[in-house]
Amino acid sequence: MPNRLAQETSPYLLQHAENPVDWFPWCDEALSRARRENKLIFLSIGYAACHWCHVMEHESFEDESVAETLNRDFVAIKVDREERPDLDEIYMAATMLFSGGHGGWPMSVFLAPDLKPVFAGTYFPKEDAYGRPGFKTLLTFLQRKWSLEETALLRDAGKVVEALRRMQVPAGAADLPGPDHIAEAAGTLLRAFDHSRGGLASGGNKFPQSLSLELLLRAFRATGEERYRAAVELTLERISLGGIYDHLGGGLHRYATDPDWLVPHFEKMLYDQALVASALVEAWQAASDTAKKRLFASRIRGICDYVLRDLRSPDGAFYSSEDADSEGQEGKYYIWTREEVSRALGTVDARLFASHYDVSEHGNWLHPGDQHVPTGPKNVLQVVRPAEVLANLDGTSVAEVDESLARSRARLFDLRGQRTRPALDDKVLTGWNGLMISALAQAAATLDEPSYGEAAATAADFLLHQVRRDGRLLATFGKGRARLKAYSTDYAFLAEGLVAIYQWNADRRFLREAEMLVDTAVAYYWDDADGGMFLTASDHEDLLVRCKTVQDGATPSANSVMALTLQKLAILLGRQDYREKAGIILRTFVDSSPRSVFQQERLLSALDAWHRGWDEIAIVGPRSDPRTKGLLARVHSEFRPNKVIAFADGPNSSDADGMPLLLGRGMVDGKPTAYVCRDYACDRPVTEPEELFATS
Repeated sequence: MPNRLAQETSPYLLQHAENPVDWFPWCDEALSRARRENKLIFLSIGYAACHWCHVMEHESFEDESVAETLNRDFVAIKVDREERPDLDEIYMAATMLFSGGHGGWPMSVFLAPDLKPVFAGTYFPKEDAYGRPGFKTLLTFLQRKWSLEETALLRDAGKVVEALRRMQVPAGAADLPGPDHIAEAAGTLLRAFDHSRGGLASGGNKFPQSLSLELLLRAFRATGEERYRAAVELTLERISLGGIYDHLGGGLHRYATDPDWLVPHFEKMLYDQALVASALVEAWQAASDTAKKRLFASRIRGICDYVLRDLRSPDGAFYSSEDADSEGQEGKYYIWTREEVSRALGTVDARLFASHYDVSEHGNWLHPGDQHVPTGPKNVLQVVRPAEVLANLDGTSVAEVDESLARSRARLFDLRGQRTRPALDDKVLTGWNGLMISALAQAAATLDEPSYGEAAATAADFLLHQVRRDGRLLATFGKGRARLKAYSTDYAFLAEGLVAIYQWNADRRFLREAEMLVDTAVAYYWDDADGGMFLTASDHEDLLVRCKTVQDGATPSANSVMALTLQKLAILLGRQDYREKAGIILRTFVDSSPRSVFQQERLLSALDAWHRGWDEIAIVGPRSDPRTKGLLARVHSEFRPNKVIAFADGPNSSDADGMPLLLGRGMVDGKPTAYVCRDYACDRPVTEPEELFATS
């Protein structure tokens, strides 16, 4: 029979609804039962696309003997980390304390009835294995320990909580670091990069590190030093050509499990699509040659098209992720044998495709024994020979090779669609949608792809109308209902997305909505005592710790994104109070220690904007006029990360509506006109795109 999780909206929780474990969601009923019966809580935190979460479920949570022990001796609670980042942040920090700095999912935390952690880890095999105790052994040990040494466990748990509270004290420098700190931080990042294969040097997994790439590009803009741009371009080229990119369906896998970007962890997360697409947009703007521009533009479109095709809901919002597994094996949906390719494509097309994408008889991903991955000679598609080389080898034209490869990709994509597809996590997360809205709006403006901007606006309207109640955002939408109070990340990411839409289409409605979101976030999440944003609202449920998201990780922190968005809105709306709050965030959280750069990349981007100032651009002219479009295209194609654009759709700024950049502006000689100002000084107004930025 289904357990209590059958009533939830999270696909991750619903995956466990048929387990024999008597799961609770996080709720008062479960917490009250633990207190009433004085039982330890087993808190299991994961997410729908998590491979090892599936493994632990199949091994332990579907096992009757394990379920019997859990149901008798513990209160078992299952949490989707993407729905409850507040719980995830608290108990992941505890897990890392218990494990000496190692964390991950599934997260397995044992709590006293007062919610203090007494033990924590990640994946446990059912039986003792891999040099770690089995889950059954652990359950027996902890239940006995609780029954015999409850006082000692509670005393030690109290020490863990004190450590967690100390971790919430910001490590900001006494004095805000100056502009030189950006170059120093970028230099620290650069020394950690793999200069032959891109990305942060690692003997194992490699992540796209999009926030680091953004900071390196800012250092390039500030210093003109080619080494910063070169590291970014190398990384994005290797990602774009490697197996981490889905060459048939577009989109990016979570990370590579090898230093060459070949074999990915095959899950696809919405936030990765958003952040990497945004990094690619900036890399396109800053690209050193047209070949790189073509590659980066192709990958921007590939990511955005994948999201609009496979992660878009009927309402226009975006789903959270696709799983890594299908038919119980990771990556099975995405890999190919040489025989499959030959059978599908025919001799000539198959030969070109195999040579281009590294498809061989012996395979490039060999897994002879792991039950969780396909066995035998399998191929992950990666580009190893460009079309120009294939054309020379075959004595044909590049155009003919490109046509063959496009034909083959379409054929194999159709065939792949007949396979069992990885599971879809179809919940809509407000914050992650905000990130994707930003990426789509940036792509629309930069590549002149209106469909991307229109999709961003549709998603934004859905969130503002269907995932907001009484002026307050909610965190998630699924199965037809919105629920859970939003987090500061939701406000920060969506406000950033709304500003990005305005920068694309000049619709001030989105700018005013962004202002309302920021004002609401300040009212409910701002720390009046110590500065910055808490993760949870002032009227959120009481938890062990009220966290501040102070670190940029797989996604940027709310404070980092707010520090940039507040600066933009301060200029566009004339809100000096926003600039003051941005300064408080920077003074509160910017840490000048060398290692902090790996956790503060987006925050340091905000610091760069604070010190270097903003390009304040006003464009006046009918939006339908081709000359106006030419000015806008020039603005959007230029790599100037610290720029804001105000737009008056007409001959003058009579509709400035409280926007300082537009006051007193008008067309010159009856032509659409651009004004560029910086540090309270303005260039002369220009009417020709090539005249823009001529002196700066």
